[in-house]
Amino acid sequence: MKPACAELVVEGLKQAGVELTAVLPDSWLYEVYRLLTQDDDFRVVPVTNEGEGVAICAGAWLGGRKAVMIMENSGLRVASEALGRLQGIPVMLFMSYRGDLGDGNWWAVSMGKTTKPILEALSIPYAVVDKEEDIVKIIERAYKTLSASRSHVAILFTGDTVL
Repeated sequence: MKPACAELVVEGLKQAGVELTAVLPDSWLYEVYRLLTQDDDFRVVPVTNEGEGVAICAGAWLGGRKAVMIMENSGLRVASEALGRLQGIPVMLFMSYRGDLGDGNWWAVSMGKTTKPILEALSIPYAVVDKEEDIVKIIERAYKTLSASRSHVAILFTGDTVL
């Protein structure tokens, strides 16, 4: 992620009141991870897989804290089992949208093709963020939706935010 965009993601998380981040760092969102680990306002929990991160975020929500799982969209397949079982216990997902138009990596194509269908199959509302100026606003909207619906919500970062 571009450094200015990563700073906006961190700002958006602060404005949303997020305290805990479960992360499985990937190349596109690494800059967000790096900033979070340097910021005392966040507790950063590295995880071994996305399902584990989803469970940690769900536990944080049950404890009255706001959290986010930060991962690559390939991990959505791993996380889907946990997400499907946690109805009424919402988890926010921030994902790099590998395989989207312009990615340029052959190995990411299948991830791009399956991300939206998996989110839709799990009834997870999502937003695709491809412009720097939309980052904070969409994070704010996503947390409003998560709180009101008590449903998982996903944000996919692509376009000018990461390429």
